[in-house]
Amino acid sequence: MSINLQKGQKIDLRKSTGEALTNFCVGVNWGAIETTKAGFLGFGTKKVVEDVDLDLSCVMLNQNGDLVDWIYSPEYNGWLSQNNFPLGKLSSKDGGFRHSGDDRQGDVGGDDGLDNEIISVDLGRVGPDVDKIFFFLNIYLNQGQNFDFAQIPFAKIRMYEGTPTRVNSVHSTYDIVTDSSYKGKGALILGKLYRRNSDWKFDAIGDASDDKIFVQTIQRITQNYK
Repeated sequence: MSINLQKGQKIDLRKSTGEALTNFCVGVNWGAIETTKAGFLGFGTKKVVEDVDLDLSCVMLNQNGDLVDWIYSPEYNGWLSQNNFPLGKLSSKDGGFRHSGDDRQGDVGGDDGLDNEIISVDLGRVGPDVDKIFFFLNIYLNQGQNFDFAQIPFAKIRMYEGTPTRVNSVHSTYDIVTDSSYKGKGALILGKLYRRNSDWKFDAIGDASDDKIFVQTIQRITQNYK
């Protein structure tokens, strides 16, 4: 039976058998925004779907809170290069983390039960200098868009055994429900994996912020979440 996490809850990464959970996926599922508007010349109504482009990223820090490695979308590498930021990539240098790629829409017509973006984790390959890993989401607004996390119909994170295309066993879920406190917020720090002696644990953080781009969220993490 999977664990339903609450904001601020900390858990051990262990299976129901007591074995350590070392190979798993961190997946995020969210919905597109659907509204109803008046039809042509005011007759009838029509359903309008607004794509929701969320970017799932993670950063790895050492015991001092220094940035060791990262995974975020390479779609922004042109801008990152111009502004002298490290380029985006979909896998960590130690091979412990791999990203499935960018989803720019979200679920249309309700929750399809599938994750939109996934990071595969192999804790056995994580470098000894990595002490904690933060997972976070940022909203990418296309031209003319203006929405925040309070308007997204649903968003949830889960950790499960399997692959990006197959779920064998769900370990834990964290439902990020529509929350008025998320109004005006475009970034969400989901949670962190962290070492305790020889074990790994997970902390469901769930903190929202008004960061406009993921590099601001990374700076926030390295400054405030050491």
